[in-house]
Amino acid sequence: MGAGVTVRRANRRRGEVEAVIDGERRILCLTLGALAELETAFRAESLADLAGRFSEGKLKADDLIRIIGAGLRGGGNRFSDEEVAEMAIDGGVGATAALVRDLLTATFLDEEGTRPER
Repeated sequence: MGAGVTVRRANRRRGEVEAVIDGERRILCLTLGALAELETAFRAESLADLAGRFSEGKLKADDLIRIIGAGLRGGGNRFSDEEVAEMAIDGGVGATAALVRDLLTATFLDEEGTRPER
């Protein structure tokens, strides 16, 4: 980064996570719009239904692409899922799964790692 360039850091209180994707530090966030996108993609009846599906831990590679794509778009990055599928995440497949886990945790769990009371 050159002089005078400000790099925005992830804000966990807002559900943001940070990852190096294709060699660039990016912010991901599952905003309400991103969650609505995922509800449609996963045919979920509600946010609770969506969270329940994710908590099962049975995600396919295509699911990871959708979640990362929605998180990137929610974080202000404009990439299609097709573009996300071609991106490299530092650390490979294990890091990709960890990124999705961190993003879902930041979205659905509170700071103590528990689901907030509904």
